[in-house]
Amino acid sequence: MKALLSTAYWPNQHYFYYILNSNNIVIESYENYHKQSYRNRTQILTANGKLDLSIPVKKINTKELIKDVELSYTENWQINHWRAITSAYKNSPYFEFFEEEIYYFYNKQFKFLMDYNSEQLILVLKLLKVKKDISFTATFEKEPLNFIDLRNSIHPKEDFSEDVLVANKLTSPYYQTFESKFPFHPNLSILDLLFNKGLETKDYLGT
Repeated sequence: MKALLSTAYWPNQHYFYYILNSNNIVIESYENYHKQSYRNRTQILTANGKLDLSIPVKKINTKELIKDVELSYTENWQINHWRAITSAYKNSPYFEFFEEEIYYFYNKQFKFLMDYNSEQLILVLKLLKVKKDISFTATFEKEPLNFIDLRNSIHPKEDFSEDVLVANKLTSPYYQTFESKFPFHPNLSILDLLFNKGLETKDYLGT
């Protein structure tokens, strides 16, 4: 399987299904930036329910390429995101195993969104002890050949259950920290799987 994906902030499980089950993974670098997408947003489960964490970016010029989008630090979003993640997962089974590596991304300032997201992706693969070759596009192709084009289908406004390859996988319940308060929430950030299932994340996603 060959997958073409957008960059994403702590990608959701739909995204990671393709990361772990694809032989060839390419991340789009030359598309125009898309607002209100997973490129700078992730979803976690907190004591108050599902929460969107969004990274602010510097003012976007018309049709600015995703590779040129810079992070904004005028707000204390790193502190706020880390507090939310800690509050949500500090009592999860595997939080202490991964806490230090995850915290790195809230203690260092990155210039570009793509660099930030890419290093997160590399870290998750390292934590899961999975080796994958990931490359980046050198130009934009509207209709790429021989790839599953997932650049816009993995999106907050798209229903993951319409993807027949992953629907059964991601609706299978696993332990979640606040399961006594809420019904099972599928397809959250990869962080939800990591902190609650550890290395079994690979098995859950079908590798």
